[in-house]
Amino acid sequence: MTFKEPANQPKKTLGTEWSQNFMALTLNAFGAVCVISLTTKEGKLVVFLCLPPYRMSSIHEYLCNWVLDFLTSRPQVVRIANNTSSSLTLSTGAPQGCVVSPLLYSLFTYDCSAKNSSNIILKFADDTTILGLITNGDETFYRDEVNALTAWCADNNLSPNVSKTKEMIVDYRKSQREGHIPIHINGEIVETVKSYKFLGIHISEDLSWSIHSETIVRTTCQRLYFLPRQKRFGISSNIMSNFYRCTIESILTGVWYGNCSSLDRKALQRVVRIAELIIGHKLPALQDIYQTHCLRKARSIIKDRTHPAHHLFATLPSGRRLRSIRSRTTRLKNSFYL
Repeated sequence: MTFKEPANQPKKTLGTEWSQNFMALTLNAFGAVCVISLTTKEGKLVVFLCLPPYRMSSIHEYLCNWVLDFLTSRPQVVRIANNTSSSLTLSTGAPQGCVVSPLLYSLFTYDCSAKNSSNIILKFADDTTILGLITNGDETFYRDEVNALTAWCADNNLSPNVSKTKEMIVDYRKSQREGHIPIHINGEIVETVKSYKFLGIHISEDLSWSIHSETIVRTTCQRLYFLPRQKRFGISSNIMSNFYRCTIESILTGVWYGNCSSLDRKALQRVVRIAELIIGHKLPALQDIYQTHCLRKARSIIKDRTHPAHHLFATLPSGRRLRSIRSRTTRLKNSFYL
């Protein structure tokens, strides 16, 4: 979601504008999130070999020729033990695990950007996310952005995977929500969901951590099985503690503890208590880990004047204490900055 900055305000960096506008969401606006999965047509990488001149203006001719030679006429064989298949020359796709493949994809999708200031396009590998701010019920810019992205895909030999494409509406308006008409891509209806797993994080329409916390608890409970097995084999408590920190605590800290509900916090801390009983000595509480990480991040932001949130850590005239940020909502009160 994008949140416009109020008029007659001094210009700020993009990160600063987002951090402030997220706190000042207007009552007559809501956000729409559309995650689109892209696939190449027929699995070919011809899109990288036919880049228009304006994309190649800053790239040396020798580098372009090297990339072209690397991607075309590549001999490939399959080897199993001592058996090797016959050689096959390929001119499509890129070698799996190749470092240059993400770079080529970023170069190819460079001009895939938002057409309107109320929308933002996030690109990560083959997943493209459109974030749109819908004000006064006008979805024109948001739907035009989806149509423009679909047209861009058609022009660049990419095909949106509609079955994996999801749409999620984030609406905090107090008034009754109006019926949202699902978007269409190539004549197919995009499914509207209440939560979506994006880059390993479960994002819900109410922006809560409940679904993600439940997933984390299930995952960590499965890994707790290995602790009593290690104890049965006589492994020392120090090694079991290291195993806990690497495989369980690292997952438990993957949730924003400050914005979790009390029920979710108890469920997460219950996993720690079970691990303590199995290992036989006390483990760091999640609340202590959360406070330590917050203080470490706050000190890092204060030292970095280029950080978008640096202005939020303003000191009082005495210079000894930080100025408190006013909050009208519990969501902001429980955020990192408070």
